[in-house]
Amino acid sequence: MTIYNFSAGPAVLPKEVLQQAQAELLDWHGSGMSVMEMSHRGKEFMGIHAQAVADLRELMSIPANYKVLFLQGGGHLQFSMIPLNLLRGKLSADYVNTGEWSRKAISEAKKFSYVNVAADNADRNCSYVPAFDTWKLDKNAAYLHYTPNETIGGVEFNWMPQTGDVPLVADMSSNILSRPYDVSKFGLIYAGAQKNIGPAGLVVVIVREDLVGHAPSGLPTMLDYKIHADNDSMYNTPPTYSIYIAGLVFQWLKKNGGVAAMEKINIAKAKLLYDTIDASNGFYNCPVALPDRSRMNVPFTLKDANLDGDFLKQADARGLLQLKGHRSVGGMRASIYNAMPLSGVQALVNFMNEFAKKHH
Repeated sequence: MTIYNFSAGPAVLPKEVLQQAQAELLDWHGSGMSVMEMSHRGKEFMGIHAQAVADLRELMSIPANYKVLFLQGGGHLQFSMIPLNLLRGKLSADYVNTGEWSRKAISEAKKFSYVNVAADNADRNCSYVPAFDTWKLDKNAAYLHYTPNETIGGVEFNWMPQTGDVPLVADMSSNILSRPYDVSKFGLIYAGAQKNIGPAGLVVVIVREDLVGHAPSGLPTMLDYKIHADNDSMYNTPPTYSIYIAGLVFQWLKKNGGVAAMEKINIAKAKLLYDTIDASNGFYNCPVALPDRSRMNVPFTLKDANLDGDFLKQADARGLLQLKGHRSVGGMRASIYNAMPLSGVQALVNFMNEFAKKHH
């Protein structure tokens, strides 16, 4: 039986990447060492690191005036590092609230500055993206922070905010590399690796050089982007194995047509699943506004919540795993990141159709 893992993160990785990591586990390229055992300053790992950075730059067309940092602490630490480094003497920052991860970022930023919530979708249970012409932006804000894809609520921006001279900051943890972005339009992009890049333990930060080096004096060393940028992410021991796996994922993406090719597959996967939900005559329901539905995380409920347990049990028996919705919202959630093949979504919709027919 083929197993399909719909976990929101840590999430499915490409099978080919796992097979390559398995083959290289004890002896990387004849070095006699596992990557896990290598010195982060040895020539072997330095080569792995440099290749991963170069491949990510190529995949995302990252301009030369941006630093690519491989750090630790996940997205949560970035919630603090961003205001600490990007306020640059200003008193406030703009934030857009579109769900759980936006709220966490806002809560953390409030410890360091005044936060202007420029837009908020809480009035409709975080189920849509507020229209840009309703946003209350502050032209003197240090930056504007938004979350292009909300993993829990399944709300995704299908457009980019235009912020003029105010740096745009994006938490792309759950949709990086799933669609093309013009990196030059952003001041900073950050992404926890455990959804579309690799294993947990790594966070990628892509930051414009002019925004680095403005941390207040007395800031702990590890919270200063300049320290990491000046040391090529090697100020301390980086998450070496996570970087190695991320590098293999980048190579897999390049081999499979890059980000533009991934976007086409992701559109097809999401359409297949949403069409199944919408054609179920109300047996399944997606609470997200049609234009703002995520391609990565698809939340849905059953008409009768008493059937949830049976649905999950039978799905598990079919090898369709991790479909239970987040504890804060309930229902179901299928996360269909880059590494989820179309065949996995097809297997899920086949099961959903059978289940609905049986219980309608």
